[in-house]
Amino acid sequence: MGVKQALRSIDAFPRAEDHLLQKTQSGAVVSIVGLLIMVTLFLSELSYYLNTLTVHQMSVDLKRGETLPIHVNMTFPSLPCDVLSMDAIDMSGKHEVDLDTNIWKLRLNSHGHIIGTEYISDLVEKEHDHSSHKHDEHKNETDALNLLGFDEAAETMIKKVKQALADGEGCRVYGVLDVQRVAGNFHISVHGLNIYVAQMIFGGSKNVNVSHMIHDLSFGPKYPGIHNPLDGTNRILHDTSGTFKYYIKIVPTEYRYLSKDILTTNQYSVTEYYTPMNEFDRTWPAVYFLYDLSPITVTIKEERRSFLHLITRLCAVLGGTFALTGMLDRWMFRIIESFTKKPSTRSIHK
Repeated sequence: MGVKQALRSIDAFPRAEDHLLQKTQSGAVVSIVGLLIMVTLFLSELSYYLNTLTVHQMSVDLKRGETLPIHVNMTFPSLPCDVLSMDAIDMSGKHEVDLDTNIWKLRLNSHGHIIGTEYISDLVEKEHDHSSHKHDEHKNETDALNLLGFDEAAETMIKKVKQALADGEGCRVYGVLDVQRVAGNFHISVHGLNIYVAQMIFGGSKNVNVSHMIHDLSFGPKYPGIHNPLDGTNRILHDTSGTFKYYIKIVPTEYRYLSKDILTTNQYSVTEYYTPMNEFDRTWPAVYFLYDLSPITVTIKEERRSFLHLITRLCAVLGGTFALTGMLDRWMFRIIESFTKKPSTRSIHK
């Protein structure tokens, strides 16, 4: 025997002899099933590897002198646009009319369809020229007397608003406020009206229905996976009224994409309170958003899983697939054997 033949005769895993091998349809089915399982699991693991992993980090917020964008999109189904105004004040006492704004009001009919548009260039600046935020000590006495004497402009507005209320008009307020990056609040209400006009229109604060729907309230652009807790909030009042207050804690956030682009934004948490009106209240219903900023900033980074991690998981998947295929083979063989086994030829004689 030559050296070449001697090497061929050495086999750590000798093949079974041909007469011991039997090709069956069940074996083919099991092989195909095993292959499909292997391909499915491989694609699943590959998808898991390709998915982006996000890592969260926290640090002290060092930003100073920047503005805070407030994105507002709300609907007041029971209040016409003519009576709604928006006010924004920060902790320094600076009023929002001193900053750039971009707010719109959309008139809605009783079915929620748009029937008119109004742009508010200076929020409630015109209203504040005529009345104070609290409707009391800063009103000029002569103007008040004119309104009590049914000044022509006041009469026109009162008739217009009453007709809008009778028709079931509502109002959608949306846009962006750029405020100072300090604690503050903004609110939407009928505070822009003169107190006498408001009284003639509604007959009392308990009749001011501040039911509202918050479609979107955010403090910056949205990043993948962000959840703004007030989005989709519905607060509908029936035969009552009151003041809503949302206390918001803003968390500065940076989102770092795989492409190294950085998105600067904010996320927030919220606590809600509602105070019903009573006959002795001298205030008017409103929807307040009182916000404060966290001293901690969150950085969210997109990352990929390592290639070694993928290889390790694939090896585990292949090992499990082979074991599962062997089990299927044994089960299939037993099932086929039970159907193909010949009955016993023994006969029983009585």
